[in-house]
Amino acid sequence: MATDYRKFFVITETDRKLPLILETVGYENEQQFYKREEGYPCFHWLQTIEGSGEIILENGSVKLSENQGMLLPAGVPHEYNITAAKWSTWYLTFDGALAASIVYALEIPLSTTISWGMETPLASIHEYYYEKYRYSHDFTGMNGSLEIYQFLTLLKKHGNVNRSASLSQSHERLLPLLLELEHSFASSDVGLRWMSQLLGISSQHVNTLFRKAFGLSPYQYLLQLRLQKSKELLIAQPNQTVKQIADATGFLDASHFISTFRKSVGLTPEVFRNQYSKKNLSEDFR
Repeated sequence: MATDYRKFFVITETDRKLPLILETVGYENEQQFYKREEGYPCFHWLQTIEGSGEIILENGSVKLSENQGMLLPAGVPHEYNITAAKWSTWYLTFDGALAASIVYALEIPLSTTISWGMETPLASIHEYYYEKYRYSHDFTGMNGSLEIYQFLTLLKKHGNVNRSASLSQSHERLLPLLLELEHSFASSDVGLRWMSQLLGISSQHVNTLFRKAFGLSPYQYLLQLRLQKSKELLIAQPNQTVKQIADATGFLDASHFISTFRKSVGLTPEVFRNQYSKKNLSEDFR
């Protein structure tokens, strides 16, 4: 696709209360020179589709090659410098009542080069938006808010900084272990050493992959998995005792299970089971 496009979206006073507001989206086959001494008035994403160029910031210039982009916060002075025979770019600008909070919560790096693989949706996102917005202008309001959130989650999932593994790459590397844990989560043998032997990597590398993929240590992930399985058994096996469920899900004993469950869920296992039993019973009589 070599067709330039740019869509502006009408923002109403009602829209300004939304968590995210889509302002513009566009594609430039031949990126033009811009110098914004006061920066852009809202969040501004720019990525290279073909060729390369530079974004010049106050602390230096940053090169953006193909499958690389940068998210600038509002008010950051910058200018573009075209460093190749061609620089094609795709951009998106957004704001919203919770825009900064959502970007922060997703840990999207600002004013930093973000890269991704050619096989990811980010590599062809300019075509996705071209097809979508060529025929429809109904992407203001909540629809636009959902579009931005979807884009940010793609960036979180597939983007990486300084050639570090992205979330999806870390998850893919852990996949054999995650599949095995579905069967072996209750075993007393399961631990960091067991995980590193299964994957054939160091314990430190296992820990790094888990923190990159889930924001949790391997132990924390295992604990959450055991709690998830215990919830399923509490509801599906009403005749099993708490001790039996503790044994079946890998906890040391019933007291350890109860205290861990209460700390995580805010309820004891029995209260949790009773609440769901009453809920299911009331639904049966509707």
